[in-house]
Amino acid sequence: MKVILLLLVLFLIVCAVSASITKNVLVSIIIFMSYSLIMSIIWVFLQAPDLAITEAAVGAGVTTVLFFATLRRINAIDAQDKKEERREQDKK
Repeated sequence: MKVILLLLVLFLIVCAVSASITKNVLVSIIIFMSYSLIMSIIWVFLQAPDLAITEAAVGAGVTTVLFFATLRRINAIDAQDKKEERREQDKK
C-alpha cells in the first residue's frame, strides 16, 4: 500500500514538473488533467472520498473543459495546429 502511494506521489511530481516545462499548450493541459486524476486517487488512499470526487470533477473535468474552451475561443488551438503543419511541410 505504501509502495503504491509512493509511486503515485512520484508520478504526481513528474506531472507537475512536466506540465510547467512543456511548451505545447495542449499537452500541458492533458498533463494537468492526469495530475488531477492522480491527486484524486491519492485522496481515496487517504480515505477522503469527498475530496476525491471533488478533485476528479473539478480538477480533471470542469477545469480541463474550460481550458480547451478558452483555447478554442482565442484560436490558440488552430494557430498551434497550423504551426505544426508548417513544421511538417518544412521537414519534407
